[in-house]
Amino acid sequence: MSIEGRRDFAAHGITASFRFEGYSDRGSVRRVNEDSFIASPPVFVVADGMGGHAYGDRASQAAIAAFADSIDMTAPASAREVLATIARANDAVLALTDNAQVAVISGTTLTGVALVDIGSSDNYHWMAFNVGDSRTYSWDGRTLTQVTVDHSAVQELIDLGELSRADAEHHPHRNVVTRALGADTVVDPDIWILPARARQTFLLCSDGLTKELSDDEIARIIVFHDAEQLRESDNLPLTLAERLVRAAVAAGGSDNITVVLIECELTGVVGGDIGDDTHERGNLPGVLEDTRPRG
Repeated sequence: MSIEGRRDFAAHGITASFRFEGYSDRGSVRRVNEDSFIASPPVFVVADGMGGHAYGDRASQAAIAAFADSIDMTAPASAREVLATIARANDAVLALTDNAQVAVISGTTLTGVALVDIGSSDNYHWMAFNVGDSRTYSWDGRTLTQVTVDHSAVQELIDLGELSRADAEHHPHRNVVTRALGADTVVDPDIWILPARARQTFLLCSDGLTKELSDDEIARIIVFHDAEQLRESDNLPLTLAERLVRAAVAAGGSDNITVVLIECELTGVVGGDIGDDTHERGNLPGVLEDTRPRG
């Protein structure tokens, strides 16, 4: 599955200009692609159906459908709306199990970003979220930074200081997730509220990408993408999302691989472009804290 597009919308004193692309591949080993994604401003989401579980592909599709059906795609979302949609996505995955005629287990990871309006004319933020080990990264032109924190057995060992990140890549439990949609009646996502700036780039991916490529390798592909496109000018050039997925397939492709890339430019805010500061957020749900990515 491949998508590439541009979209602008204006709301409450801003113009948001999006350029986005997504690409998904079943990889070299799996017979079915259990990944799904949506790239439709203001929300972008990747879901990875739990491999080896029945209905994995349906689980990821059901989660993505909840976003397609619930979010207004013509203006910035609200934080409450995104939280409610994550809960609806969990309910949709649970319903697959409830409605099955035989005993099945259905689940999916989820990660995404949404441009959210939290109340004032110059108070826009990015709301990043995840359940499981699919990831959201930010890219500033030089550095790739992981925004979300994996919900996985190896990440818990890393947090406890019992495992290095290098060793985690080869740990026998590296595929064990500790949270997923469909695992319980109440879903517990991590939420990250980031200041909206004039220009920002995000990368979303299923763990099929990060199983095969390190963060440094991903960053290197991003840096040299434009040069590679020039070399391919005689042929149909690859999008960056497709280039990253193809690199992961070439490195082994042991799982389904999905990448969504988002570039957003915000202009027209009263007083100038979007700044770097987080403004007062009095009407946000109490569950949302002023968070930043872990170092």
